[in-house]
Amino acid sequence: MDLKKLLNKEQYEAAVTVNGPLLILAGAGSGKTRVLTYRIAHMIEDLNIYPSKILAITFTNKAAGEMRERIRGLVGNEVDHMWVSTFHSSCVRILRREIDKLGYNKNFAIYDSYDQKVLIKQCMEELNINEKDITDREIINKIGEQKDNLVSPQQFKRENEQNFRLNKIADMYLLYQKKLKNNNALDFDDLIYKTVELFKKNEDVLEFYQRKFQYIMVDEYQDTNKSQYELVRLLSAKQKNICVVGDDDQCIYAWRGADIKNILEFEKDYPEAKVIKLEQNYRSKANILKAANEVIKNNTYRKNKILRTEDENGEKIKIYRAYSDIDEGMYVANQIKRFREEENKSYKDFAILYRTNAQSRVFEDVFMKSNIPYRIIGGLKFYDRKEIKDIMAYLKFINNPLDDVSLRRIINVPKRSIGDATVQKVQEFAASMDECMYSVLLDIEEVLSLSARSISSIKKFVSLVNSFIRTRDQVSVSALIKEILDTTGYLKELKESKEIDAISRIENLKELVSAAVEFESTSEDKSLSAFLEKVTLVSDVDNFDEDANTVVMMTVHSAKGLEFPIVFMVGMENGIFPGTQSLNDYNEMEESRRLCYVGITRARERLYMTSAESRRVFGKTVSYSQSDFIDEISNDLKEMEGASRRGFSSFGNTNVNSRTNNVNRSINDSIGRNSFNSQSSSPKVSNMAYTAADAVNSQKSANDLKPEDVKAGAKVRHSKFGIGTIVSVSKDGSNTRLTIAFDKMGIKNLMYGVAPLEAV
Repeated sequence: MDLKKLLNKEQYEAAVTVNGPLLILAGAGSGKTRVLTYRIAHMIEDLNIYPSKILAITFTNKAAGEMRERIRGLVGNEVDHMWVSTFHSSCVRILRREIDKLGYNKNFAIYDSYDQKVLIKQCMEELNINEKDITDREIINKIGEQKDNLVSPQQFKRENEQNFRLNKIADMYLLYQKKLKNNNALDFDDLIYKTVELFKKNEDVLEFYQRKFQYIMVDEYQDTNKSQYELVRLLSAKQKNICVVGDDDQCIYAWRGADIKNILEFEKDYPEAKVIKLEQNYRSKANILKAANEVIKNNTYRKNKILRTEDENGEKIKIYRAYSDIDEGMYVANQIKRFREEENKSYKDFAILYRTNAQSRVFEDVFMKSNIPYRIIGGLKFYDRKEIKDIMAYLKFINNPLDDVSLRRIINVPKRSIGDATVQKVQEFAASMDECMYSVLLDIEEVLSLSARSISSIKKFVSLVNSFIRTRDQVSVSALIKEILDTTGYLKELKESKEIDAISRIENLKELVSAAVEFESTSEDKSLSAFLEKVTLVSDVDNFDEDANTVVMMTVHSAKGLEFPIVFMVGMENGIFPGTQSLNDYNEMEESRRLCYVGITRARERLYMTSAESRRVFGKTVSYSQSDFIDEISNDLKEMEGASRRGFSSFGNTNVNSRTNNVNRSINDSIGRNSFNSQSSSPKVSNMAYTAADAVNSQKSANDLKPEDVKAGAKVRHSKFGIGTIVSVSKDGSNTRLTIAFDKMGIKNLMYGVAPLEAV
């Protein structure tokens, strides 16, 4: 194939550079998937590299599926001989083959967040940890953090014996891992953690996979955490044919362990690495890209990269400042209606992007009243519904009878006269014998404290699940689900139920059967284990249906990797986007700015950025100023919409923002931040930068308001917020805090002597 005709200059260079370390810095919409697929096709077709020697890793099943089909279109069924999958799917595949070397059975269960929480609560009960002292969520997050950083329970215990709280969590970590192993189960974080452990403890296993995967490609490398980084490092250590693709400007998952240093310091890990930048964008109009460039250039921790396009400028970024969050919702709904009437747009052409899931409520209310169909990505997932989790627990237990968590869920569902007290006695007996609960159920007469009725009920249950276990490998997954629904009486109970949601729950169970049928028709491995893996590793974005004709609502995090003709970025206010934490922490602000960059670059044709003068947050009415990120976009790239034209003055802030940025950069340079060492920053440095910026903003006019004019009822003018009335004056140490009701910008709390105020 003639790659020179199919790719631009930089894409071509990336596609034909096969040997040695390669870093491809791929800007948003620059065709990175195209480059990766043609690179693989070039390796197979032109260089005669056998497909089984190639490992391509992505972050979502959706991305893996798309890449696989694109490669199939270029090389045909040769793609079936190579691994194109997510980090977790690749690790599951390795562990299914090798995990016995770590003392597990190969039919291990994969616990989802619900199973994990159940097991954590059991551990808390055993260790007498009160939920009011340490929450299960805190424990789960802390354990997940340790696994991401490859810290074992024993190491975490040693490091925190002098810290009362962390020492308690260390005890939880030790007990939790012991119970996981007893249940022959791994949680989501274990999948990579245990694979790294496997490689480090078994040199022969590592060497096998190093020989097998001589060419490794990793997509979205900026999102890797320490365990993922170490996994890739180990696999590529021998051949060094490692190609990573990513965009440091789209690193938005620090909160779940992603380390931007992995991509920024790639050349330090591989001094001989070649670096290629993909800056030609094929997605968005020029004005959208210019706005994205202007926002992200204010970050320090980044590689210098500027998106460009040969497309036309397109329309300017539309800015709307609503009176309230309801007004903001109505404005977005009206714009969607207008586009549908005037340009015949489909509902699927629109996306509403927000910072947090809670922001969807107002838009849902408005859209329902406006008869605008919508769907939320990131709401209650299909596999999180009770009826689905019940049947999935049956399947998990049938696949792995050591799974006590799944057993506890199903033992009395539907009702079969096995109460909580009976289950507790069985569990305690199992613990005393150091056996799994199912082993005890098989010899239930040995539990002397149980009544004859309980024993009879348990025997019937054991007979039931044994019949499922016997037929597990003889019938399809869909047939097994149907058998469970019928034989257990689960479906019959729902049909006879008078609950309002019974019908929808039955429909959901039918959909589960359909999902199993689809799995059987598309998957090479049709086993129950493979089905459970597929379901457990699915993500919200994997379920995104591009053809469904509805408006899409989602967080900006969920939107990464997607694109839409028209995007509304809503809630663009300081305190929401960026969030309050970001306003006081330099690193948080840089991540928020990257998140804003991701949101902007989701738009192909038009971009709207909206905010509200007042909104309800946690039941209280609050007033936030318009987001600084909007101010970072040049005036010639944006224009005000509708009522927002009244009194909007932040367009005059461009010079102030550049001065603020210079102050930030000056402070930043003075402490050596260009080393890309995220550990060097601290909240104190961030506060210095913002104080200096405030000083620059206020140096000209802050003193125009005389002390005698500082009193309730006095009229004042603010350079950005316009004219307002002082509502109250209060002392805060040596500072004077003013509460001012501005005519057009709502109520603000400002510091006298710092805020740029003058008497009217």
